Amino acid sequence: MIKPDAVANGHIGKIIDQILSAGFKIKAMKYTKLSVETAGAFYEIHKERPFYNDLVSFMSSGPIVAAVLEKDDAVLSFRTLIGATDPKKAEEGTIRNRFAESIEANAIHGSDSNENAAHEAAFFFNRLEQF
Repeated sequence: MIKPDAVANGHIGKIIDQILSAGFKIKAMKYTKLSVETAGAFYEIHKERPFYNDLVSFMSSGPIVAAVLEKDDAVLSFRTLIGATDPKKAEEGTIRNRFAESIEANAIHGSDSNENAAHEAAFFFNRLEQF
């Protein structure tokens, strides 16, 4: 998911180009805006953490681009491509190194497991929307 900060800063095309250049195929994509309720449901796993309310507020602050990607070993490959959560610690050339503003406004979300990837894909897309 391309987050509101990267969308607002006009980085959608550059980020998608970097994803495609890394060998990922887009299986589904949509430009949308999360409500507070929808963002809260998506990040429900973090509900007890101190940053939850700020995260929900940020994620509902503007449009996002949700996507389902495909590649061999996609989760690990994508997490390598996006870089560390803190852009100051992200490797040179990663998406967060190039486009993130801060640890909170870090440009992009990537699933941390195959199970979460499937759950998150189903959150945004029905089967007819995934190719």
